[in-house]
Amino acid sequence: MSDTPFGFGLPPEEPDDGDEGKKKDQQSGGGQGPANPFGFGFPGAGGPGADNPFAAMFGSMNPTDLGAAFQQLGQMLSYEGGPVNWDMAKQIARQTVAQGTADGTKDASVGPAERTAVEEAVRLADLWLDDATSLPSGAGSAVAWSRAEWVEATLPAWKELVDPVAERVGGAMGDILPEEMQAMAGPLIGMMKSMGGAMFGQQIGQAVGVLAGEVVGSTDVGLPLGPAGKAALLPINVEAFGKDLGVGKDEVRLYLALREAAHQRLFAHVPWLRSHLFGAVEGYARGIKVDTAKLEDVVGQFDPQNPEELQQALQQGMFQPEDTPAQKAALARLETALALVEGWVDAVVHAAAKPRLSSADALRETLRRRRATGGPAEQTFATLIGLELRPRRLRDASRLWASLTDARGVDGRDALWAHPDMLPTASDLDDPDGFVHREQLDFSELDKMLGEAAGGSTEKPDLKKKDDDTE
Repeated sequence: MSDTPFGFGLPPEEPDDGDEGKKKDQQSGGGQGPANPFGFGFPGAGGPGADNPFAAMFGSMNPTDLGAAFQQLGQMLSYEGGPVNWDMAKQIARQTVAQGTADGTKDASVGPAERTAVEEAVRLADLWLDDATSLPSGAGSAVAWSRAEWVEATLPAWKELVDPVAERVGGAMGDILPEEMQAMAGPLIGMMKSMGGAMFGQQIGQAVGVLAGEVVGSTDVGLPLGPAGKAALLPINVEAFGKDLGVGKDEVRLYLALREAAHQRLFAHVPWLRSHLFGAVEGYARGIKVDTAKLEDVVGQFDPQNPEELQQALQQGMFQPEDTPAQKAALARLETALALVEGWVDAVVHAAAKPRLSSADALRETLRRRRATGGPAEQTFATLIGLELRPRRLRDASRLWASLTDARGVDGRDALWAHPDMLPTASDLDDPDGFVHREQLDFSELDKMLGEAAGGSTEKPDLKKKDDDTE
């Protein structure tokens, strides 16, 4: 992932001579003075590029790259859409994917044999899950994606998640202009918004492109990023995931198919869950404020000879979650929801895999650690919106769901997904036994009442608790 928090600069084009080329670029004046933090040498602005607005940006670029750079600049300045230039984000994500991962693995089209293997794994996984959950299959189809196909399929979900925060950042960039200047700087503010959309587009594109090199399916981050009803695996990443585990490739694929299929069941048959999770992310984002004072201070002290300082400064505390009861509650809702989803999937998949796969315990622990240590998803969101999508209480939630299975059976456990108010809370994760053995209302009489009401009966039900206790 790029270290540039807001994507300052054009998409990365490394000099032919590596770091030496970068040093030469800096020494040759390929930057702007401190009074011009947004990358343009406006006449009269001062600094090395003032007399030539484009020399500062393109001073040491070779002729081969110059045309592409001007084309990119045109895209940046002509953008008039929302807070993120998503066309640019997709373009850069695909470029990042094409460059390959750090280990040198390049993306490749999925062949017929790999597609068949994924389809068969998901089909078998769904059969095994029938014994572990009362929720029916949620995968209308199983697909095998390349990394580039994952990018294309998940961008709509990224847009829904990131736009609210990007809107705040775009507004903050306009706010750092002096008030008297804002009244007369309409075109400049418009240009800054275009640049802001481009900067976010670049950063998101780079982040999503890197993420595409590591995810194994469409639900790795605990959120449904792909189209509804499509269970997806990325064969090239599945192979990389299992490379050093000492587990057969077929077993690794099948275990990951179990997780993907379990997620699909949950999101397909709990209709409120997707909006609940995305709403929790948005609710948290509403409480995030951009530290405009710090942004103004950082860009005002920008040293073109040390661009790394700008990158580091912008990464440290630019997003400031408001310390309010509402914000704390939003964060608690999100963390609890993520933990409950991941914990349920963990418990259900383990129940389905344990009797059938000799490597079930090892694969379970590997995936738990992968999520707990903060993989690419956490890094992506921490950079983009200051939010870590880490199910911090995954193990607690998994133990609670397993205890519920023992106490109430599969049907009783899964019935809790009927309404968000029925789910365990953060305090219930602290006291799972208390929640498991808490008295539950018997809704059978209510169901009877509704049925009789539909048939014209006026008999009133006698709502009781299961142990005939009353309140």
